[in-house]
Amino acid sequence: MLLLQLGLSLVQTALDQFVSNVTTALPDLISGLVFLVIAGVFVQLLMWVVKAILKRTIVGESPVYRQFIATVIAVFLWFGVALSFLSIVGLTVIAASLGTATGFLALGVSYALSGMIKDAVAGVYLLRDPDFMPGDTVKAGDVEGVVKSIELRKTRLAVDGNTVVRANGDIEQKWTKLDDET
Repeated sequence: MLLLQLGLSLVQTALDQFVSNVTTALPDLISGLVFLVIAGVFVQLLMWVVKAILKRTIVGESPVYRQFIATVIAVFLWFGVALSFLSIVGLTVIAASLGTATGFLALGVSYALSGMIKDAVAGVYLLRDPDFMPGDTVKAGDVEGVVKSIELRKTRLAVDGNTVVRANGDIEQKWTKLDDET
């Protein structure tokens, strides 16, 4: 009988402590939920503005480029919202740890993908350059040919009936537009 009373006392104490902890955390949870709703509306509005700006600034390009940029921006915004939410509900140590870990992960990924990022950035520059357009005759490194297409990471050149594919990072470093008479 004493063992049963001791067990019931422990259960009652644990239940009381649980209810007390939930009651104490409730205002922070409500604040966090209100923040999530407001932040969600703000992020959606901001993404609408970003997409409208991208539609006007990157005209005539494949929608894949605009979608990629918009997705990167959305990921950063939602990650910031998630870290802020954790801080609001009192989990600041977890938010700081996630932020730090994500920074190191992003550093590693960017280092691993640096060549691809270099080609993508060069591709954006080449796509925006009015002197480097499909149909132009160019010399890039050891290749001389007609630009067939410019994509985000690579450019295709027509050379003597063949298609030569070069990374945009290699082309963007040094290329020469040749006159049509040559």
